[in-house]
Parts: sequence; C-alpha cells; structure tokens
Amino acid sequence: MYSRVYVEITNICNRSCSFCPKTKRKPRSLSMDEFTHIARSIAPVTDYLYYHVMGEPLTHQLLPDFIRFSSTLGLKSAVTTNGTLLRERGDQLIESGVYKVNISVHSFESGNAEAHRKYVLDCLDFADKASRSGVLVVLRLWNRGVDKTPNDETRKLIFDKFGEPEQVSIRGARLRKGLHLEYGDRFVWPDLNETDMGDNVFCYGLNDHFGILSDGSVVPCCLDHEGDITLGNIFTDGITEILGCGRAESIRNGFKNKKATEQLCRKCGYARRFKV
Repeated sequence: MYSRVYVEITNICNRSCSFCPKTKRKPRSLSMDEFTHIARSIAPVTDYLYYHVMGEPLTHQLLPDFIRFSSTLGLKSAVTTNGTLLRERGDQLIESGVYKVNISVHSFESGNAEAHRKYVLDCLDFADKASRSGVLVVLRLWNRGVDKTPNDETRKLIFDKFGEPEQVSIRGARLRKGLHLEYGDRFVWPDLNETDMGDNVFCYGLNDHFGILSDGSVVPCCLDHEGDITLGNIFTDGITEILGCGRAESIRNGFKNKKATEQLCRKCGYARRFKV
C-alpha cells in the first residue's frame, strides 16, 4: 500500500509564484468520468488521495464532487492550495468532507502589504473554521532561507490570530488540535535543464507515493511536473502493470541503494533533504 497518491485534477493555476516552475504542458482539467476512473484505479493501493502536482485545485469547479466521490471508495482527500480562493470556496471544501487542507501561505510573496495582509487573514479565517469543523489544517511556510519580509508578517498574523503555539519544533508548531504551522526550506524543483548533482540520491518516490498528471500520465512523484518520467497512462493501462514495469522497478531498487537511475532525480533539489 502507498501512503498517498498525488492526483493533478488540473494543471491550471491562478497565480504565478516565484518558487513554482510552472508547466509547459497543455492546460487540462479532469472530467468527472476521468476522475472517477482514476479514483477507482488507485483505491486498492492507497487510503489517501492528494489533490496536488501542478495547478490550483480550487480553480476546478468539480473539486467538492471529486472529494465526495472519493469518500464513497474509502479514500481520504487532502487538498494543497495557495489559499487565494478560500474566501470564495472554503465552505464548499469543508462541506465536501475533505480530510486535510494544506495552505501554502508563502504563495503571496509579491504585492502590496495590504493585499498580503488580506490574503493571509482570509487563509486564517478558513483555517479557524475548518479546524473547528474537524478538518486537519496545515499552514505551510516553505520558503525558509529566503529573505522576504512577508514571512515575518505572516508569522505575526498567525500568532496574533491563534496565540502562542502549544508545541514547537524545528519543523513547525502545533497551534491547537487539528491546526499546525509547518516550516520548510525553499528547494529547487527537478528539471532536466538544472545542474546534475550526482546519482547519490535517496527518495521516497515509488516507495510510499506516486503521482498522476491531468492527462493520465503516471509519474514517480509529485515533483515531476512535466511528466519527464512517465511510467504509463492510467486511462489505457492498469495501475498494477504501470507500477510494476521495468522502469519503475529500476527507480525503486535504485533508491534502495541510494542511487538515482533517472536524470531528473539527479537534478532534484528536494531529494537533497534526505540524508544519504
């Protein structure tokens, strides 16, 4: 069983954040039929469906329907969002039965101070309501190491809203039951045009998770934003066949020996987080 599967329901986003590599793929969103096929296909191999690769999931009007359908299969839904649409669609998200919402509150690095403040407060209002409704909420500040004033302002707004954390660690803080603040370093997304950092790499890709892009391409992890390592297509191939193919086995066995068998993995800054 995989701990989670990342499904890109759309590769369309309403922001253009500095840390995001974007995608050159054709804009595409899943239909209801396509999503139900994917959900049924992955239900035997995981309990958690994460709505995340590229794109902003809240731009997809069918997101609440996707979450409700996933629940009928016993899948718990986790949504990662930039938070800009929570004021408009937050109640729909809570009512859909979503299990977890990750809010990337580092998504508003540019813009005037008042716009930043309004954005953060909207995210915090949702976080307050959702966590009180039983939704697990994680506020993400994944740009540690970047000298940006909004980081300090965001932390101040968070602590003004929720008070001092109940528990603190190097990775974040527990603000209260069901509500967390998570810190992370800015990292370099894998890209075939990036510098080769060598094959001494460990990653959890294909060990505890994999991803599915909006065109059905199955990839080893949620950072393969261009589908450079496509193992098969969920719309034409069986999931067992895809995950058991020779290329997938090679990647999996390589990581067990702390070796990257794919060029893309040799150029992934995120994988450097894991000690080898």
